[in-house]
Amino acid sequence: MGRIGEVQAPVATRDALARGRLRASLVPDLLVEARRIVNTVIAGWHGRRKRGIGENFWQFRPYVEGDSSRIDWRRSARDDHTYVRDREWEAAHTVWLWADPSPSMLFKSAGALVSKESRALVLALALAELLSRSGERIAWPGLTDPFTARNGAERIAAQLGSAGSLPAKPDLSAIRRFCDIVIVSDFLDPVEETMTWLDVLARHGVRAHLIEVADPAEETFPYAGRTEFTDPETGDKLTAGRAETLAQEYRLHYTARRQELAGWCKRLGWSFTVNHTDRLASEALVRVHMAMTAGGGHRGLSAGVGQIGKAVT
Repeated sequence: MGRIGEVQAPVATRDALARGRLRASLVPDLLVEARRIVNTVIAGWHGRRKRGIGENFWQFRPYVEGDSSRIDWRRSARDDHTYVRDREWEAAHTVWLWADPSPSMLFKSAGALVSKESRALVLALALAELLSRSGERIAWPGLTDPFTARNGAERIAAQLGSAGSLPAKPDLSAIRRFCDIVIVSDFLDPVEETMTWLDVLARHGVRAHLIEVADPAEETFPYAGRTEFTDPETGDKLTAGRAETLAQEYRLHYTARRQELAGWCKRLGWSFTVNHTDRLASEALVRVHMAMTAGGGHRGLSAGVGQIGKAVT
């Protein structure tokens, strides 16, 4: 039987950045721009209108005695009323990004386009690019504090390239309410362990978006005959005389893990997305952007969704 999968060498962060930037550049303008339009947005992605300091015009409203806003005489000259010009409060939102660096992410089967690690980095860096372009604050737990920069993806990639070994699971306790976090992983740990790790986010009122990166062979279990399995985390080996006899039970456990984690996220109001490494990375980007903007985020992010899958590989 031919080789079905193997562990890949760790992907070069610079190469993953290039792929992330390429995907970001191909996303239609209505998604890429994600600009902070003041007449629809407050605090970045939360989208509640409020008068305040900002550059963008929101509305004209009738002048009332004692109003501290400046009268707009040009608008007032059009009829018998006096109007003031309002601007909207403009504030950046903070989105934390994290891609799982654990050894299990290095797996790539013959049916996959890339390794899980490569896909996870591309997704995280592409999101960093999109968010940076729209003026949002981004951060990587355990690596950077929140910052705003047009070259945010490059800065994060440089930090990843010089960080050496990264913890399997970063400390998330510093992430506070009104932030979003995007976590890209295969989530193959026991569900209870994943929930315990992420529970601090739920307690702090953080909105999380989980992207499960899955290799097609991990779902279908296309193994038969005598097969040796190696745990990428511990190096432990298991030899199955007839691997096909394990397939049904394996698939049941694999599906149950995903369903339990997805159901937990739904109860918390979080999003859960599955992205297969034999599918387009852009599919996950669209779903995560739509989840972030649900309930009143950037007006331009939900338009043109159908075009993405055609342009990005």
